[in-house]
Amino acid sequence: MKTDCETIPCERFLALDIHKHYVLVGGMNSLKEWVLRPRKVQMSRFPEWVQKNLKPTDALVLESTSNAWEIYDLISPLVAKAVVANPLKVGQIAGAKVKTDKLDVERLLILLIADIVPEVWVPPHHVRDLRALISHRWRIHKQIAMTKNRLHSFIHRFNLIPPAGPLFSEKNLSWWQAQEFSSMVRLQIEQDLLILEHLTAHKEAVHQELACLSNRKPWSKDVVFLMQLPGLGVVLSMTVLSAIGEITRFENAKNLVGYAGLGAGIHSSGLKHQGKGITKAGRKELRWAMVEAAWGAVRSDSHWKDQYEQLKKRGKHSNAAIVAIARKLLVSIWHMLAKGESHRHSTEEDLAYKMLIWSQRMDEEALRGMTRQQFAKYGLLRLGKGIHLTRIVRNSLPRRIAPADEVLALLPELNLLE
Repeated sequence: MKTDCETIPCERFLALDIHKHYVLVGGMNSLKEWVLRPRKVQMSRFPEWVQKNLKPTDALVLESTSNAWEIYDLISPLVAKAVVANPLKVGQIAGAKVKTDKLDVERLLILLIADIVPEVWVPPHHVRDLRALISHRWRIHKQIAMTKNRLHSFIHRFNLIPPAGPLFSEKNLSWWQAQEFSSMVRLQIEQDLLILEHLTAHKEAVHQELACLSNRKPWSKDVVFLMQLPGLGVVLSMTVLSAIGEITRFENAKNLVGYAGLGAGIHSSGLKHQGKGITKAGRKELRWAMVEAAWGAVRSDSHWKDQYEQLKKRGKHSNAAIVAIARKLLVSIWHMLAKGESHRHSTEEDLAYKMLIWSQRMDEEALRGMTRQQFAKYGLLRLGKGIHLTRIVRNSLPRRIAPADEVLALLPELNLLE
């Protein structure tokens, strides 16, 4: 919302019903009398119509659509009040069985005049851009899965015994080439392998971009906090932050859990109150990221593994137990981002290793002149940890971490202080 009609009294209330090629515009006064009968404005002429017809004393509502943010940016500087409505909740409030464009406009206007529009948060441009990149990554991820499934189908179809190790690695490419297939089948397999190669390269490029973005404002401060949690790397951290947008939107951790659709549903009838599964009424990418992080946490961290095993001993199914872990992790995230709290179960060695892995996908510009060892120490110092840590061992290999004074000496030169 840009402002409200108490600051600037609104004389006219307008609603927009947005379509691909046109916008249906209608307006009423505070007495719910039509002052602008619903009419179509072609999308190509809409910017011109906005400039000529909107007034500083107008209040305006539009439903959230794929291009709602661009239209909001166009109209919000010109009116007293601009809101974007949640279409699902508008439908629940209106409870209409008949749907036409004109009725949609009328319902929106009635809600706007009564000041009960169920609003959605309008994300700033940097959040929109990150969400678009995360969505792009998700589309590539699904295409990779589909391509692998097609290749697996050939193995089942011809009763082949796959080689040891990753089936689609460069090492096992010769195995595919050595199989005897008809020319038609071979063509399909060769093209799918080529598609898989290109998609994998595209996905890696997206991961590199996310890694570089993660060490720039406004994301870098929050990513460092999230990296304390086991199961959360750069990609999942950026996915979580893109979905949350601004943590100040959530008054408490319960609200954030509900936003992710990880809250438990309840079926209530008479004197019976029965718990159900999660609501799934939230941002699906946030829910997916937290479940992925939960699986990673129980596999790699003894604290979260113990939590998971205790839930299973109480009779929870493995999927229900992992959702409970995802919910606990999200509660921890709220406390980290809203209150700046550290995760007490993370070790300095684990954090240092994650910082090193994080830096490997960054280019020199994103590292801002630091070596990877210096970046690892920089991340630890921002969390107030690992001041004296200069060496860790992972996979039987020693790894150097820069000493604190080496990094602190760089801070004024690199302008890294937040």
